[in-house]
Amino acid sequence: MEYLFDAFKEALNLLFNADESVISAIKTTLLSSSVSIILALAVGFPLGFCLGFFDFRLKSSLKLLVNTSLSFPTVAVGLIIYAFISSRGPLGEFGLLFTIKALILGQFILALPIIIALFSNLIENMDKKHFLLIKSFHLSPLRLVLTIIYELRFALISVIALAYGRIVAEVGVAMIVGGNIKYHTRTITTAISLETNKGEFERGIALALVLISIAFVLNFLIHSLKRD
Repeated sequence: MEYLFDAFKEALNLLFNADESVISAIKTTLLSSSVSIILALAVGFPLGFCLGFFDFRLKSSLKLLVNTSLSFPTVAVGLIIYAFISSRGPLGEFGLLFTIKALILGQFILALPIIIALFSNLIENMDKKHFLLIKSFHLSPLRLVLTIIYELRFALISVIALAYGRIVAEVGVAMIVGGNIKYHTRTITTAISLETNKGEFERGIALALVLISIAFVLNFLIHSLKRD
């Protein structure tokens, strides 16, 4: 157990002394994850609302497709994205491979089905009496949508936290399309994997502490918002 204690102490030193490589991995993770979750929310909320609110012919097929995509291995997703953005792929001319933009694209694709699936389920499972009460106000379509979103705000926050936690902790896509380039596309998770393989256990623990701290902050915010 002594080496664990020493590693934990060294990890705290790296964090308090703002080790350059550790700070770079943290910044890259927060930047790519924050941008990708915002984009995923902008696209996923309208699609999830339509999928949960309206009845149409292909609804069950689309729900099956979205739910299936939730269980896709992240490595497989990374390989598919790699095939599209590599120099021989249809998007190769844009030079996305091994850039922050590729990280954002990969995390966006991972977060999108989570938001669509969970948001559509929230809409479908909304209390019928509550929904009929809202409809009785004869609101405009836009105000009706905004009112439903407001009523589901606490559950939506949990959906956002779940999606954000998934992409922050993701390693497969980040490794394949980001390339794990130091000071450029290296994220917290890819850095943990690399440093642990190199025997740099202290840096791995330092970065793991940051991941745990992010999860704690997210849950603390959710708890605070629900309490208010």
